[in-house]
Amino acid sequence: MTPTSGTSSTLSATGTEPTALRTPFPTLRTPDGPVPDAAPAWNPQRGSAMPAHRYRPAHERVEVPLTERAWPAARIEQAPLWVPVDLRDGNQALAEPMDTPRKRRMFDLLVAMGFKEIEVAYPSASRTDFDFVRHLAESGAVPDDVTVVVFTPARRELIDRTFAAIEGLPRTVVHLYTATAPTWREVVLGRTRAEVQALIRDAATHLARLAAARPRADIRFQFSPEVFNLTEPDLVLEICNGLTELWDAAPDRPVTHNLPATVEIATPNVYADQIEYMHRHLARRDAVILSLHPHNDRGTGVACAELGLLAGAQRVEGCLFGNGERTGNVDLVTLALNLHTQGVDPMIDFSDIDTVRRTAEDCIRLPVHPRHPYAGDLVHTAFSGTHQDAISKGFAQHARHAAELGVPEADAPWAVPYLPIDPADLGRSYEAVIRVNSQSGKGGIAHLLQAHYGLDLPKDLRPDFSRTVQRATDGSGREATPKDLWELFRRTYLDPGVDGPLTLDSWTATEPAPGAHRVRCTLGTTGGRDAADAVSRPYEGSGNGPLAAFTDALAAAGHPVDIVGYTEHATAAGPDSAAIAYVQCRIGAATYWGAGQDTSVLTASLRAVLAAVNRRILSAPAPGA
Repeated sequence: MTPTSGTSSTLSATGTEPTALRTPFPTLRTPDGPVPDAAPAWNPQRGSAMPAHRYRPAHERVEVPLTERAWPAARIEQAPLWVPVDLRDGNQALAEPMDTPRKRRMFDLLVAMGFKEIEVAYPSASRTDFDFVRHLAESGAVPDDVTVVVFTPARRELIDRTFAAIEGLPRTVVHLYTATAPTWREVVLGRTRAEVQALIRDAATHLARLAAARPRADIRFQFSPEVFNLTEPDLVLEICNGLTELWDAAPDRPVTHNLPATVEIATPNVYADQIEYMHRHLARRDAVILSLHPHNDRGTGVACAELGLLAGAQRVEGCLFGNGERTGNVDLVTLALNLHTQGVDPMIDFSDIDTVRRTAEDCIRLPVHPRHPYAGDLVHTAFSGTHQDAISKGFAQHARHAAELGVPEADAPWAVPYLPIDPADLGRSYEAVIRVNSQSGKGGIAHLLQAHYGLDLPKDLRPDFSRTVQRATDGSGREATPKDLWELFRRTYLDPGVDGPLTLDSWTATEPAPGAHRVRCTLGTTGGRDAADAVSRPYEGSGNGPLAAFTDALAAAGHPVDIVGYTEHATAAGPDSAAIAYVQCRIGAATYWGAGQDTSVLTASLRAVLAAVNRRILSAPAPGA
């Protein structure tokens, strides 16, 4: 019985016949609906059983009145004000929220990186958050140029609790929020549109009254219409303009209007249109900091933020590495380093990205994915042979270009294939850029041997060794480390020159006349497959160079060989460096590579020739085979 397509069989105890059939994906089924009439012949996809009809597209859920867009032609030419919300929005998304020591460690990291406005807590939400704000106020942990942001809902008693928490802080932004989208108004708040407006105005008035009672405190205001991206644009504009007037915003004392894509519902261009509409119509625009707060439900949080900046925003709230509820807040690391790759200073220091990552992981107790942009363990790593070859050539060209410009490589313009950023900018070494497995090629293998062991493999040797590496990695299924590559190279090309069936027991080289060289040597045999045949005999050869004389001696011993390629170099700087020689020899109808290493170039060369001969001997079939 043969299993049908899409099934697998289970063998009986005897292993001779299937006892059951099962589908590997029992809950999945291949779509079997009709191919749409308008589909081209090359696309046979069919309608699935997924109930897409239950969901309304964004344009049916919220009006976007903007029709003449300026943002597609704009460019981001300077960094926005970055505001990390790891200690508030990110913290509330953790299964185990941070305690005060972990929060303080995260706060200190954010300060050290250069963030100047940091949202630190939701003081009325928990004793832990309240205590952390008091810790900052009483410990003097907040530098003179850093502003603390605290978060509060539009309820008087919670605003009172928030103001109690910030007593003594040098500079504070009190962040007021209320959900404004229709579904949230109706389902969560149970209020009409007018009632929500009244709620917000009453809370904002109370907030202003409390701030006025502290004339020596530096307190500014921020408002977030929660779920802005699903709220009627005219309502958001009316609320925000009313608060700008109520709080008497001015250019030297601006108000922040933060417009969250609390739950992503559309393509990023829709968010950009919504932001541009607000940018054009906000009153006292020079007294308003227009801020973004994208989430990542559709996986486009970074794109929403970038397009929102093009549309006129000046500030971005997010978390390091995108931590946050559901699929996360927008990732400030990716956003900032995206600017770096465009020649724009991100104004935040990521020059030790691994310390930033490790600290964040320790504080939130969540790992950063190895493929996370810029910061993951594997993001600068190439396994593909074609990628490795291009990167290796790119590194070499970069070094040459830096030398031509007369500047250090760290200051030279960066243009290395497959690496959008120099890993060194992030404090990363080049050690892990190229790694070898069964998918790797000759360029990457040669690069690693050169970088770690000083070997500059001849161009024609690289494919020969690459095949050896691929056989080893295919067989093991493992990645080959630089040490693995060296050991494999040594066993393949170097060891046969010192420990093969044909041995060079002793030798001398002379030049009796100019251009006439002579080599006298003693060659021993281990007997190959018959130890009883082991012998050691003297031989002599002559030629126009030491290697030619040695091959003449080998021919006299019954091992004729022609050298068709030769390269040698030092493996390090300095007079005591070992030399390595590579030779390509034609022996019979085939060619064999050999290598030799010694402080003497001539000794290394003779061992390389002998290695090639021994590789030929070892590859020959046994008599009668």
